[in-house]
Amino acid sequence: MNHAFSTYHPIINFGFFCAVIGIGVFVIHPVFIAIAVIASFSYAISMGSKSTLKFMGCFLLPMIIIVTIVNPLVNHRGSTVIYQTEYHPITMEAAVYGLVTGLMIATVILWFNCYSKVMTSDKFVYLFGRIIPSTSLIFSMVMRFIPNYRMQIAKISDAQKGIGKDVSSGKVMDRIRHGLRIISIMFTWALENSIESADSMRARGYGLKNRTAFSIYRFDKRDALAAAVIAGCTIIVIAGAALGKCAIEFYPVIVFAQVDATGIIVYAAYALLCFFPSLVQLKEVIWWKRSESKI
Repeated sequence: MNHAFSTYHPIINFGFFCAVIGIGVFVIHPVFIAIAVIASFSYAISMGSKSTLKFMGCFLLPMIIIVTIVNPLVNHRGSTVIYQTEYHPITMEAAVYGLVTGLMIATVILWFNCYSKVMTSDKFVYLFGRIIPSTSLIFSMVMRFIPNYRMQIAKISDAQKGIGKDVSSGKVMDRIRHGLRIISIMFTWALENSIESADSMRARGYGLKNRTAFSIYRFDKRDALAAAVIAGCTIIVIAGAALGKCAIEFYPVIVFAQVDATGIIVYAAYALLCFFPSLVQLKEVIWWKRSESKI
C-alpha cells in the first residue's frame, strides 16, 4: 500500500514540504527541532524502512556528531566552560548550539528525502509546467537522470558479467578495459536514449502553442481540508515566531522565551503540521484494518 499522503493533490504535497522545510531552516529552537526530528524520521521510516535506517546510521548520525564536536572547537562564545584547553575554552553553549544545528541539518535532509519520494517529476511538471515549462521539464529530467542511469549501468554490468567481461573479471588491465567498455556502452545508450526522447517529445507536440495536457489530479474536499490544516498551522507558527514565542538565545547563556499558553499553542500547531503525513497514514491503516475485518 502506497503512503496515503502521496495520494493527495500535488499542491498539498508541495505546500507541506515548503512549510516544514522553511520553518525548519529559519526557526532554530530545541522544541521545534525535537518535534521535526521525530516527525521527519518517522515519516522517512514509513516510506523507506531499512534504507532510511542505513542512511541515518552511515551519514546523518556521523554528521550530527561532527557538527556538535567542531562547533565548540571553533566557536569560543558562551559563559559555561566545560573544558579549558591550552589555547581556548570549550563552552556548553557552543556545544548545544552545534548539536541543535546538526539536528536541524539532518532534519532538513530527511524532509528532502521524503520530498523526493512524494513529489515525483509528474507532479512537479503538473504544478509548474505552465508557469515555467522549460525549467520544470529540465528539473523532471534531472530527477530521473541518476536513477535511470544507475539502473542501466547495472544492466550493462550484469550482461558483461555473463560473458566474463565485467570489472571483477581478469587481471588489472583486463578490468580496466572491461570498465572502459561498459562506459562506452553506457554513452552509446545515453545518446540513443536522448534521440528517442527528442523524437517522442516532437511527436507529442512539445513546444506547440495551445498544446493541452492530460492530468489525473483533481482537487477535492479531502485536499481542501488538508490545505486548511497545513495553512492554519503554518500561519500560527509564523505568528508565534513574530511574537517571539520561538525565540532563544544561545550566547552568552541559553535563554528560552517564556512558555505560556500561546507558546504551547504554537508548539502544538507545529507538531500537527510535522506529523500530518504520519497521522494521515495512521488513519489510512486503521481504515484498512477495519475494512479487512469486515470481509
